[in-house]
Amino acid sequence: MTKAPATSTTAPKPAGRPKASEVEARIQELIDAAGCLFLKHGYAGVSLEAIAREARVAVRTIYVKFGGKAGLLKAVLQARRERFFPVGKMDVDQRPIREVIDEFAGYFYDMLCEPDAMTLQRVVMAEAGSSPELAEAFYEAGPRMTREMLERYFARPDVRAQLRSDVPVALLPSHLIACVNGDPVVRYLFPDREPPREEARRMLAERLELFYRSIF
Repeated sequence: MTKAPATSTTAPKPAGRPKASEVEARIQELIDAAGCLFLKHGYAGVSLEAIAREARVAVRTIYVKFGGKAGLLKAVLQARRERFFPVGKMDVDQRPIREVIDEFAGYFYDMLCEPDAMTLQRVVMAEAGSSPELAEAFYEAGPRMTREMLERYFARPDVRAQLRSDVPVALLPSHLIACVNGDPVVRYLFPDREPPREEARRMLAERLELFYRSIF
């Protein structure tokens, strides 16, 4: 009589923990999905459940990784800032002042004019009054980081020594940002009136020249 083949009793190997690169990719997918939904529906119009469903994660994952919706928005803003504004070590840059500031201004202006960035800022301005955590997340992820970087730069002894002695250094970050920003009211109300890139760059250079004349 022929014996039946022995049945294997070896248990299947459990799936191991995902690699760090896989976890990072999933988190980035979550941030990207949340960013798209915020752009499309606004901050108040998007629930954590909708974000989790779009990103195929559990709502608990959002709380664990970001602390909630405001923390996730902050991550979205930081990711976009890093993508469009690769100036991270301005405060230790040893190049001539004009080179450092010109580079900062170019990247910063492009980031301000980037369509998705403008849409997100409109969302913040429209909903900040009813969602204080939205305003706080936006400020922490963008304006505060920029201002603190500029403060550190202008406070450097070697930079300060090249400025006029009567220049109020504490006001320089806001002054420079205003010069780079130009006329944001027209930009947000009438985006179709934004000048072509070449003309916009010429106007930016003129505003920067006014800034330089005020500090040297």
